[in-house]
Amino acid sequence: MTMFADYDHIMERLALQQLWDFPGGVHPQQNKTKSNQTEIQRIALPDLIHIPVKQHIGVNGDIIVKVGELVAKGQPLTASESAFAVPVHASTSGKVIAIGDHVAAHPSGISELTISIEVDGLDTAYEFKPLSDYTKRTKNEIIEAICQAGISGMGGAGFPTHLKSNNVKPIEFLIINGIECEPYITSDDRLMREHAWQIRQGIDILYHLLQPKQVIVAVENNKPEAFNTLSIACQQQDNYQVVSVPTKYPAGGEKQLIQVLSSREVPADGLPVDVGCLMYNVGTCYAIADAVIEGKPLIERVVTITGDAVETPQNVWARIGTPVKHLLTHANYDSDKQAYPRIIMGGPMMGFTLSSVQVPVVKITNCILVPANKELPTLEDERACIRCSACADACPASLLPQQLFWHSKAKEYEQAQEYNLFDCIECGACAYVCPSEIPLVHYYRKAKADIRLQQVEKEKAEKARIRFEARKARLQKDKDAREEKHRLAAQARAQTMTNDGGAAKDKIAAALARAKAKKAAMAKQNNEQISAVSEETYVERAKERPSANTEISKSAALPTDSDAQDIDALKVNAEPNSSADDAANAKKAKVAAAIARAKAKKAQQAKQAKENKASDE
Repeated sequence: MTMFADYDHIMERLALQQLWDFPGGVHPQQNKTKSNQTEIQRIALPDLIHIPVKQHIGVNGDIIVKVGELVAKGQPLTASESAFAVPVHASTSGKVIAIGDHVAAHPSGISELTISIEVDGLDTAYEFKPLSDYTKRTKNEIIEAICQAGISGMGGAGFPTHLKSNNVKPIEFLIINGIECEPYITSDDRLMREHAWQIRQGIDILYHLLQPKQVIVAVENNKPEAFNTLSIACQQQDNYQVVSVPTKYPAGGEKQLIQVLSSREVPADGLPVDVGCLMYNVGTCYAIADAVIEGKPLIERVVTITGDAVETPQNVWARIGTPVKHLLTHANYDSDKQAYPRIIMGGPMMGFTLSSVQVPVVKITNCILVPANKELPTLEDERACIRCSACADACPASLLPQQLFWHSKAKEYEQAQEYNLFDCIECGACAYVCPSEIPLVHYYRKAKADIRLQQVEKEKAEKARIRFEARKARLQKDKDAREEKHRLAAQARAQTMTNDGGAAKDKIAAALARAKAKKAAMAKQNNEQISAVSEETYVERAKERPSANTEISKSAALPTDSDAQDIDALKVNAEPNSSADDAANAKKAKVAAAIARAKAKKAQQAKQAKENKASDE
């Protein structure tokens, strides 16, 4: 088990300005004087702003405006009951003209759900609701105000600030990060110089919420003006200490800075709170003071515009949603100084090249870097790895970048994860020292993205499998239930038969007797009806067949074989439940009767002819 320095020992070292160190690290050329010599500038509003619905780690909020609606500066555009959702706000007044996909501030250049607003130029403000005397408010009220202001970490991670501020574990050190170690970027430097008092107000609010034993404000020793102004702002607080940290990249990384100030190492799968620390960026502290004291949501931030391809490098207050093109125009971008357009969001170490100048400024945007030709290495400069191990020496996370590179490039992601790919903080120190100019971080980011995508697909497949098996189990359960119901019913019937004994048999016999009696009664009734029909037929035929010859008339009036056969057929058909044999016998009887009638008719005709001949003679 790793042993950490205790609180008292750490405080002794801090008082003497004796700090610890982290492994690896590099010392790139700073290039900060290009942009930190002038005050933060206010720039004109753009014609259009594009506000992505999600600008933080977490989930999207629900859009609460519609196309055509007029909005005011600071008006909420999204809302959600989810703890992991942070609202976004209109950064100026205007009309919502579109809600849909727009190119996002992402290395891949993907599109994300965005609210586009046509700026009216009036900058009409929404009604802000500050918390009067936050010291008399409950912790939940303050955290809710921070959440509704849309504040997420502005140092680059974008983690929702209200979630971090709702910590319940004991905190020894509240660390305020003013390092800003990456080359070219000076937005935090100018913010600390010009707005140290408001940063101090934000620290006071966090101190009230978290109740740490000590507040440490860390400033790199290449920012003497910022160190002095913050020291003056914090001098009245005994529990606040401003510390000068040696300049080394990436000292501003969360885990690295904690190690420098306290010697404590955050576990690979842990959080700073696990070692008694919490960290906030100075820009986040400024935004917290705005939200609580002024009631103002996060709608703008300081952005550095720098690089040799802009004529006037500077820091500006940029409204969230401002297109990068608008910032480049303000800083007088000179495209002739670039062989091909190359705009980087962030610094040269951890930034990424934009796919479009229409990408909007978001809450974690701190720099727009526009390098001239040969100012920075390009992907085309990549050569074969010579296995020099310089990347491993520079890695602040003590990884093996060379192994990670081979496995990532070959898409051997399981092996890459065995070498702790996700412990890489993507600081770019390995790529900086690589003599082959290999963009190592590019391969790591691609591998991480592919692995996350595979995990998402795997989770979807697993959920589908669970749903299928649940359905299968449900159907089987229903089938088993039906079979069990039938089995129990049959068992109950058998039990009833057993219990009733002879009584049940007598009931069945009685039922059969009743059925037979009913059948006999119906047959008798049908026979009576047939007899009545036969007698009526006899009388009617007697009337219809008068003749001079009495015997012939009488014989004609008598029921014939045909009539008898018809009566027999009626009798057969009247039987409601005649068998197949009865039907066959009836058919044979009909045939015999027909033959008999034919013979009788022939004999009658012969007899008649004989009598006629005799009378003629």
